[in-house]
Amino acid sequence: MTPAELAVAVLEAARAALTERDLDASVLPATTSVERPRNPEHGDYASNIALQLGKKVGLSPRELAAAVAKNLQETPGIGAVEIAGPGFLNIRLSAGAAGALARIVVEAGRAYGRSDTLAKEKINLEFVSANPTGPVHLGHTRWAAVGDALGRILAAAGAEVTREHYINDAGVQMARFGESVQAAANNRPTPPDGYPGEYIQDIARQVVAENPDILNKTDEEQQIAFQQEGYKAMLKEMQDSLERFGVHFDVWFSEKTLHDGGAVEHALDELRKQGHVFEADGAIWLRTTDFGDDKDRVLIRSNGEKTYFAADAAYYINKRERGFDRCIYMLGADHHGYIGRLKAIAACAGDDPQRNIEVLIGQLVSLLRGGEPVRLSKRAGTLITLDELIEVVGVDAARYSLARSSTDSPLTLDIEVITRQKNDNPVFYVQYVGARTASVARNAAELGLHRTDTFDAGLLVHDKELDLLKALGDFPAVVATAAELREPHRVARYLEELAGAYHRFYDNCRVLPQGDEPITETNRARLWLNDATRQVIVNGLDLLGVSAPERM
Repeated sequence: MTPAELAVAVLEAARAALTERDLDASVLPATTSVERPRNPEHGDYASNIALQLGKKVGLSPRELAAAVAKNLQETPGIGAVEIAGPGFLNIRLSAGAAGALARIVVEAGRAYGRSDTLAKEKINLEFVSANPTGPVHLGHTRWAAVGDALGRILAAAGAEVTREHYINDAGVQMARFGESVQAAANNRPTPPDGYPGEYIQDIARQVVAENPDILNKTDEEQQIAFQQEGYKAMLKEMQDSLERFGVHFDVWFSEKTLHDGGAVEHALDELRKQGHVFEADGAIWLRTTDFGDDKDRVLIRSNGEKTYFAADAAYYINKRERGFDRCIYMLGADHHGYIGRLKAIAACAGDDPQRNIEVLIGQLVSLLRGGEPVRLSKRAGTLITLDELIEVVGVDAARYSLARSSTDSPLTLDIEVITRQKNDNPVFYVQYVGARTASVARNAAELGLHRTDTFDAGLLVHDKELDLLKALGDFPAVVATAAELREPHRVARYLEELAGAYHRFYDNCRVLPQGDEPITETNRARLWLNDATRQVIVNGLDLLGVSAPERM
């Protein structure tokens, strides 16, 4: 019996208890949940439904709890129900019901842990959103790992998710980038405020190789050509780097298209309809202070120039007009001031800033080797590139390490720690358990031990077996909570706890017969539990974009 199935059973037992007493069953919630007691001696699960409903129907919580318990004890799979405190229900599953979860997990396969918690939500998830003026670097990688994991988790919770990268390809930085590439191609010094680094030389050589006549153009023509061709080359490099990191974007949205396609003007028209646009000092403003922003924002300057904020407003309205119910922005640590202004844009557009828009801020990442800061990149100059991180650390170690901590706090990673093959390295610890479960399954097959339909779930009664079953049962709730709170690190921390539970099971409960021992039904039952653990490790790591190797 899964926690979700038990929650349904609790709700039905409560419904029956109210109906038997001619009480109003309409006060029942559409859904309820069960929780793990803090003290395992109190049972497998606990419910506070009697505390929630007692006052509404005129019964004391303990009286209602007794009625619910009576009905619940008649439910197949329930071993015992006890009333605790003011009306809590402590529930123990029967041995067979607890063990049956192993079969449920194995047969569900990749679907185990998925739900419809966020069904019908259409979410635009924007993350990384780097300027196409240099390689993807360490500052982007935390959001690359966390953003992609969050997208996977939201989809696992039933949401329709579009992963989007906003290309900051409008403004003066693109002209400076083009001038830097042009200077490199002509063997001239980097212009003032230009972009240094060997990658500029690389881009220049690539552009010249693909456009042999480009150096024959006039200086003005070269400026345009190098900016356009350099942009294409740099964008392709960014896309390739992120794909190597396992991060795929459904949409690469160009800021420039907002200006060129009339989206900014359209946004101004829409905002005017809501009554929040005004003119002052020859400029056009949005009255964002009506919705908590610290100051009103200029949309079009007195010289007719559109501001970056105008593009922000147009981009948000564009997302909503594409049908997204919720727009999630994942921004860097230096963008904290954007929270108020982006939410004000949503409010000025007539939306609910508490529902239609979310802004998540991620703190900085630093990299150490043996406790010492890693030297700067030779290629990018002042930065460490994503490609260099992949080369030194590997995709799995980098992604897991970046995703396993809350983004609220700065993160320091030590290369030597996250790449060593020891149990104090969390990614190795989890992957090793996944590989061990695969090894057990292979060895079982060699001995002729296979899962069969004669699976006797009631044989899984050892404390370590029950602990592991409880951990497996928690997985769907962990995924749903990670999706609801936008916290992928919950999945990683859960996997580490699951790995510990499996180690304790493995050390205390032999799956495989030894020597001339015959194969028993207990061996088969434990093989189901072993394989269920493998499935949850695979599913959980996949949500983080990390592989689950069968051999290590």
